[in-house]
Amino acid sequence: MLAVGPNGVGKTNLLESLHVATQGFSPRTRNDAQLIRFGADGARVAVAGRRGATSLDLEVTLRHGVGKKAKLNGALLRTAEQLRSETSTLVFTPDRLGVVKGAPAARRAYFDRVLGRLAPARAALPAEYGAAVAQRNAALRRAASGHSSNAAIGPWTERVASLGAQLVAARLEVLGLLGPAFALHAGELELPAASLRYDGEPPTQESLERRLSRDLERGFTSVGPHLDDVVLLSDGRELRSFGSQGEQRLAMLALLLAEAELISARRGVPPLLLLDDVLSELDPERRRTLAARVGSIGQALVTATDAAMLPAEPDQLLGVSPGRVASVP
Repeated sequence: MLAVGPNGVGKTNLLESLHVATQGFSPRTRNDAQLIRFGADGARVAVAGRRGATSLDLEVTLRHGVGKKAKLNGALLRTAEQLRSETSTLVFTPDRLGVVKGAPAARRAYFDRVLGRLAPARAALPAEYGAAVAQRNAALRRAASGHSSNAAIGPWTERVASLGAQLVAARLEVLGLLGPAFALHAGELELPAASLRYDGEPPTQESLERRLSRDLERGFTSVGPHLDDVVLLSDGRELRSFGSQGEQRLAMLALLLAEAELISARRGVPPLLLLDDVLSELDPERRRTLAARVGSIGQALVTATDAAMLPAEPDQLLGVSPGRVASVP
Protein backbone atom coordinates (compact mmCIF):
# COMPACT_ATOMS: atom_id res chain seq x y z
CA MET A 1 0.00 0.00 0.00
CA LEU A 2 1.14 3.52 -0.78
CA ALA A 3 -0.21 6.48 1.22
CA VAL A 4 0.32 9.85 -0.45
CA GLY A 5 -0.36 13.42 0.55
CA PRO A 6 1.38 16.73 1.22
CA ASN A 7 3.61 17.17 4.22
CA GLY A 8 1.77 17.70 7.49
CA VAL A 9 -1.53 16.02 6.61
CA GLY A 10 -1.13 12.98 8.88
CA LYS A 11 0.73 10.26 6.96
CA THR A 12 3.09 9.62 9.87
CA ASN A 13 0.11 9.57 12.25
CA LEU A 14 -1.42 6.83 10.13
CA LEU A 15 1.73 4.71 10.44
CA GLU A 16 1.95 5.42 14.15
CA SER A 17 -1.64 4.32 14.71
CA LEU A 18 -0.96 1.01 12.94
CA HIS A 19 2.09 0.45 15.13
CA VAL A 20 0.06 1.18 18.27
CA ALA A 21 -2.70 -1.19 17.18
CA THR A 22 -0.35 -4.07 16.35
CA GLN A 23 2.37 -3.60 18.99
CA GLY A 24 0.61 -1.80 21.83
CA PHE A 25 2.94 1.19 21.91
CA SER A 26 4.12 4.07 19.77
CA PRO A 27 7.49 4.01 17.99
CA ARG A 28 7.74 7.76 18.66
CA THR A 29 7.01 8.17 22.37
CA ARG A 30 6.41 6.14 25.51
CA ASN A 31 4.09 8.85 26.84
CA ASP A 32 0.65 7.53 25.91
CA ALA A 33 -0.97 10.89 26.66
CA GLN A 34 0.79 12.26 23.58
CA LEU A 35 -1.20 9.83 21.42
CA ILE A 36 -4.53 11.41 22.34
CA ARG A 37 -5.75 14.36 20.29
CA PHE A 38 -5.60 17.72 22.04
CA GLY A 39 -8.90 18.37 23.82
CA ALA A 40 -10.06 14.73 23.58
CA ASP A 41 -10.63 12.42 26.55
CA GLY A 42 -9.24 9.35 24.85
CA ALA A 43 -8.34 7.53 21.66
CA ARG A 44 -9.07 4.17 20.07
CA VAL A 45 -7.31 2.30 17.27
CA ALA A 46 -8.76 -0.85 15.76
CA VAL A 47 -7.50 -2.94 12.85
CA ALA A 48 -8.76 -6.11 11.23
CA GLY A 49 -6.86 -8.53 9.05
CA ARG A 50 -5.73 -12.10 8.63
CA ARG A 51 -2.75 -14.11 9.79
CA GLY A 52 -2.61 -16.98 7.39
CA ALA A 53 -6.10 -18.48 7.47
CA THR A 54 -6.98 -16.92 10.84
CA SER A 55 -8.90 -13.68 11.29
CA LEU A 56 -7.21 -11.12 13.46
CA ASP A 57 -8.99 -8.20 15.17
CA LEU A 58 -6.84 -5.89 17.27
CA GLU A 59 -7.92 -2.92 19.36
CA VAL A 60 -6.11 -0.49 21.66
CA THR A 61 -7.94 2.09 23.78
CA LEU A 62 -6.30 4.98 25.63
CA ARG A 63 -7.76 7.39 28.19
CA HIS A 64 -6.20 10.13 30.25
CA GLY A 65 -5.31 8.89 33.72
CA VAL A 66 -6.24 5.28 32.91
CA GLY A 67 -3.97 2.49 31.72
CA LYS A 68 -4.35 1.60 28.07
CA LYS A 69 -6.33 -1.50 27.22
CA ALA A 70 -5.88 -3.91 24.34
CA LYS A 71 -8.08 -6.60 22.88
CA LEU A 72 -7.26 -9.51 20.60
CA ASN A 73 -10.26 -10.96 18.78
CA GLY A 74 -12.51 -9.42 21.43
CA ALA A 75 -10.59 -10.82 24.42
CA LEU A 76 -9.02 -8.32 26.82
CA LEU A 77 -5.25 -8.75 27.14
CA ARG A 78 -3.36 -8.40 30.41
CA THR A 79 -1.13 -5.70 28.88
CA ALA A 80 -1.18 -3.93 25.53
CA GLU A 81 2.42 -5.01 24.92
CA GLN A 82 1.19 -8.62 24.65
CA LEU A 83 0.20 -7.72 21.10
CA ARG A 84 3.90 -7.99 20.19
CA SER A 85 3.78 -11.73 20.74
CA GLU A 86 0.86 -12.00 18.31
CA THR A 87 1.96 -9.71 15.48
CA SER A 88 5.28 -8.41 14.18
CA THR A 89 5.59 -4.84 12.90
CA LEU A 90 8.79 -3.16 11.75
CA VAL A 91 8.90 0.59 11.23
CA PHE A 92 11.20 3.04 9.48
CA THR A 93 10.90 6.73 10.21
CA PRO A 94 13.59 9.35 9.56
CA ASP A 95 14.42 9.53 13.27
CA ARG A 96 15.34 5.82 13.17
CA LEU A 97 18.67 6.94 11.71
CA GLY A 98 19.60 7.50 15.35
CA VAL A 99 20.13 3.74 15.57
CA VAL A 100 23.08 4.10 13.19
CA LYS A 101 24.43 7.53 14.04
CA GLY A 102 23.35 7.93 17.64
CA ALA A 103 24.91 6.92 20.95
CA PRO A 104 25.59 3.24 21.78
CA ALA A 105 22.48 3.13 24.00
CA ALA A 106 20.27 3.57 20.91
CA ARG A 107 21.87 0.58 19.20
CA ARG A 108 21.75 -1.59 22.31
CA ALA A 109 18.03 -0.86 22.68
CA TYR A 110 17.37 -1.56 19.00
CA PHE A 111 19.19 -4.89 18.88
CA ASP A 112 17.66 -5.97 22.19
CA ARG A 113 14.22 -5.39 20.62
CA VAL A 114 15.36 -7.47 17.64
CA LEU A 115 16.36 -10.18 20.11
CA GLY A 116 12.86 -10.13 21.58
CA ARG A 117 11.24 -10.43 18.16
CA LEU A 118 13.51 -13.23 16.92
CA ALA A 119 13.70 -15.13 20.21
CA PRO A 120 10.55 -14.35 22.25
CA ALA A 121 11.61 -16.77 25.01
CA ARG A 122 14.56 -14.47 25.74
CA ALA A 123 12.72 -11.17 25.29
CA ALA A 124 12.86 -10.44 29.03
CA LEU A 125 16.61 -11.02 29.30
CA PRO A 126 17.71 -7.37 28.75
CA ALA A 127 15.24 -6.13 31.38
CA GLU A 128 16.30 -8.82 33.85
CA TYR A 129 19.94 -7.90 33.34
CA GLY A 130 19.16 -4.19 33.70
CA ALA A 131 17.35 -4.85 36.98
CA ALA A 132 20.33 -6.83 38.32
CA VAL A 133 22.71 -3.99 37.42
CA ALA A 134 20.42 -1.49 39.15
CA GLN A 135 20.40 -3.64 42.29
CA ARG A 136 24.20 -4.00 42.22
CA ASN A 137 24.58 -0.23 41.77
CA ALA A 138 22.31 0.35 44.76
CA ALA A 139 24.37 -2.11 46.83
CA LEU A 140 27.55 -0.31 45.77
CA ARG A 141 26.19 3.03 46.94
CA ARG A 142 24.99 1.59 50.25
CA ALA A 143 28.39 0.02 50.90
CA ALA A 144 30.24 3.20 49.91
CA SER A 145 28.14 5.26 52.34
CA GLY A 146 28.71 2.78 55.18
CA HIS A 147 25.11 1.60 55.34
CA SER A 148 26.04 -1.99 54.44
CA SER A 149 29.10 -4.16 53.93
CA ASN A 150 30.82 -5.16 50.71
CA ALA A 151 29.48 -8.67 51.27
CA ALA A 152 26.02 -7.44 50.24
CA ILE A 153 27.39 -6.70 46.77
CA GLY A 154 28.50 -10.29 46.15
CA PRO A 155 25.15 -11.90 45.25
CA TRP A 156 24.40 -9.10 42.78
CA THR A 157 27.87 -9.43 41.27
CA GLU A 158 27.16 -13.10 40.65
CA ARG A 159 23.77 -12.37 39.11
CA VAL A 160 25.12 -9.56 36.88
CA ALA A 161 27.87 -11.90 35.66
CA SER A 162 25.43 -14.71 34.90
CA LEU A 163 22.76 -12.63 33.18
CA GLY A 164 25.37 -10.47 31.44
CA ALA A 165 27.05 -13.50 29.89
CA GLN A 166 23.65 -14.77 28.70
CA LEU A 167 22.79 -11.38 27.21
CA VAL A 168 26.09 -11.05 25.34
CA ALA A 169 25.67 -14.57 23.96
CA ALA A 170 22.11 -13.79 22.85
CA ARG A 171 23.18 -10.55 21.17
CA LEU A 172 26.01 -12.32 19.35
CA GLU A 173 23.56 -14.96 18.16
CA VAL A 174 21.24 -12.25 16.81
CA LEU A 175 24.11 -10.52 15.00
CA GLY A 176 25.17 -13.86 13.55
CA LEU A 177 21.66 -14.32 12.16
CA LEU A 178 21.31 -10.76 10.89
CA GLY A 179 24.82 -10.32 9.50
CA PRO A 180 24.58 -12.25 6.20
CA ALA A 181 21.15 -10.86 5.28
CA PHE A 182 22.23 -7.35 6.30
CA ALA A 183 25.29 -7.56 4.04
CA LEU A 184 23.17 -8.91 1.17
CA HIS A 185 20.53 -6.19 1.32
CA ALA A 186 23.07 -3.45 1.90
CA GLY A 187 24.90 -4.66 -1.21
CA GLU A 188 21.67 -4.59 -3.22
CA LEU A 189 21.26 -0.97 -2.14
CA GLU A 190 24.87 -0.30 -3.18
CA LEU A 191 26.28 -0.01 0.32
CA PRO A 192 29.41 -2.15 -0.13
CA ALA A 193 30.91 -4.73 2.23
CA ALA A 194 28.48 -4.02 5.06
CA SER A 195 28.90 -5.86 8.34
CA LEU A 196 27.97 -5.85 12.02
CA ARG A 197 30.49 -6.04 14.86
CA TYR A 198 29.88 -6.47 18.57
CA ASP A 199 32.15 -4.41 20.79
CA GLY A 200 32.22 -5.91 24.27
CA GLU A 201 33.02 -9.00 26.28
CA PRO A 202 30.79 -11.06 28.55
CA PRO A 203 31.28 -10.03 32.19
CA THR A 204 32.62 -12.54 34.70
CA GLN A 205 32.68 -12.49 38.47
CA GLU A 206 36.43 -12.04 38.29
CA SER A 207 36.25 -9.03 35.95
CA LEU A 208 33.58 -7.41 38.13
CA GLU A 209 35.49 -8.03 41.33
CA ARG A 210 38.69 -6.59 39.85
CA ARG A 211 36.81 -3.31 39.35
CA LEU A 212 35.11 -3.33 42.73
CA SER A 213 37.17 -0.46 44.19
CA ARG A 214 36.45 1.76 41.22
CA ASP A 215 32.80 0.77 41.19
CA LEU A 216 32.51 1.64 44.88
CA GLU A 217 33.97 5.09 44.20
CA ARG A 218 31.57 5.73 41.35
CA GLY A 219 28.52 3.87 42.60
CA PHE A 220 28.22 2.32 39.15
CA THR A 221 28.95 -1.07 37.57
CA SER A 222 31.71 -0.30 35.08
CA VAL A 223 31.75 -3.46 32.98
CA GLY A 224 29.01 -5.41 31.23
CA PRO A 225 26.68 -5.42 28.24
CA HIS A 226 24.94 -2.26 29.47
CA LEU A 227 28.06 -0.48 28.18
CA ASP A 228 28.68 -2.48 24.99
CA ASP A 229 28.05 -1.35 21.42
CA VAL A 230 27.09 -2.78 18.04
CA VAL A 231 29.09 -1.22 15.23
CA LEU A 232 27.72 -0.96 11.69
CA LEU A 233 30.41 -0.89 9.03
CA SER A 234 30.79 -0.49 5.29
CA ASP A 235 34.15 -1.24 3.67
CA GLY A 236 35.64 -1.23 7.16
CA ARG A 237 34.34 2.27 7.96
CA GLU A 238 32.21 2.85 11.04
CA LEU A 239 29.04 4.36 9.63
CA ARG A 240 28.28 6.22 12.85
CA SER A 241 31.33 8.45 12.46
CA PHE A 242 32.34 8.14 8.83
CA GLY A 243 29.13 7.40 6.93
CA SER A 244 27.07 9.99 5.11
CA GLN A 245 23.42 10.38 6.05
CA GLY A 246 22.53 8.58 2.84
CA GLU A 247 24.72 5.62 3.81
CA GLN A 248 23.25 5.59 7.31
CA ARG A 249 19.77 5.48 5.79
CA LEU A 250 20.74 2.56 3.55
CA ALA A 251 22.19 0.69 6.53
CA MET A 252 18.97 1.14 8.52
CA LEU A 253 16.88 -0.08 5.59
CA ALA A 254 19.16 -3.10 5.13
CA LEU A 255 18.73 -3.95 8.82
CA LEU A 256 14.93 -3.80 8.56
CA LEU A 257 14.89 -5.97 5.44
CA ALA A 258 17.20 -8.51 7.08
CA GLU A 259 15.06 -8.72 10.18
CA ALA A 260 11.85 -8.96 8.15
CA GLU A 261 13.21 -11.99 6.29
CA LEU A 262 14.29 -13.68 9.51
CA ILE A 263 10.92 -13.10 11.18
CA SER A 264 9.12 -14.47 8.14
CA ALA A 265 11.32 -17.57 8.09
CA ARG A 266 11.06 -18.21 11.83
CA ARG A 267 7.38 -17.47 12.38
CA GLY A 268 6.05 -18.47 8.99
CA VAL A 269 4.23 -15.11 8.72
CA PRO A 270 5.92 -11.97 7.38
CA PRO A 271 5.89 -8.83 9.51
CA LEU A 272 4.00 -5.68 8.64
CA LEU A 273 6.44 -3.07 7.30
CA LEU A 274 5.72 0.61 7.95
CA LEU A 275 8.03 2.81 5.89
CA ASP A 276 7.64 6.54 6.41
CA ASP A 277 9.19 8.95 3.90
CA VAL A 278 11.64 6.26 2.89
CA LEU A 279 11.87 7.18 -0.80
CA SER A 280 12.59 10.89 -0.70
CA GLU A 281 16.36 10.61 -0.34
CA LEU A 282 16.93 7.57 -2.56
CA ASP A 283 17.96 7.78 -6.19
CA PRO A 284 15.71 6.09 -8.80
CA GLU A 285 17.75 2.87 -8.98
CA ARG A 286 17.72 2.36 -5.22
CA ARG A 287 13.99 3.10 -5.15
CA ARG A 288 13.44 0.31 -7.66
CA THR A 289 15.60 -2.06 -5.63
CA LEU A 290 13.80 -1.25 -2.39
CA ALA A 291 10.34 -1.50 -3.97
CA ALA A 292 11.15 -4.94 -5.41
CA ARG A 293 12.55 -6.22 -2.14
CA VAL A 294 9.69 -4.86 0.02
CA GLY A 295 7.16 -6.29 -2.40
CA SER A 296 8.66 -9.76 -2.01
CA ILE A 297 8.60 -9.81 1.80
CA GLY A 298 4.97 -9.21 2.75
CA GLN A 299 2.50 -6.46 3.47
CA ALA A 300 3.91 -2.95 3.67
CA LEU A 301 2.57 0.57 3.99
CA VAL A 302 4.82 3.20 2.43
CA THR A 303 4.23 6.95 2.67
CA ALA A 304 5.30 9.55 0.12
CA THR A 305 4.31 13.03 -1.00
CA ASP A 306 3.82 11.86 -4.59
CA ALA A 307 2.75 8.49 -6.01
CA ALA A 308 5.37 8.84 -8.74
CA MET A 309 8.09 8.35 -6.12
CA LEU A 310 7.29 4.63 -5.93
CA PRO A 311 8.63 2.95 -9.10
CA ALA A 312 6.00 0.20 -8.96
CA GLU A 313 2.25 -0.15 -9.02
CA PRO A 314 0.98 -0.38 -5.42
CA ASP A 315 -1.68 -2.93 -4.56
CA GLN A 316 -3.64 -0.06 -3.03
CA LEU A 317 -3.19 3.70 -3.28
CA LEU A 318 -4.41 5.80 -0.36
CA GLY A 319 -4.86 9.56 -0.37
CA VAL A 320 -4.27 11.23 2.98
CA SER A 321 -5.75 14.63 3.84
CA PRO A 322 -6.30 16.20 7.28
CA GLY A 323 -8.55 13.82 9.22
CA ARG A 324 -9.24 11.55 6.27
CA VAL A 325 -7.75 8.53 4.46
CA ALA A 326 -9.44 7.34 1.28
CA SER A 327 -8.70 4.91 -1.54
CA VAL A 328 -7.61 6.52 -4.77
CA PRO A 329 -8.96 4.79 -7.87
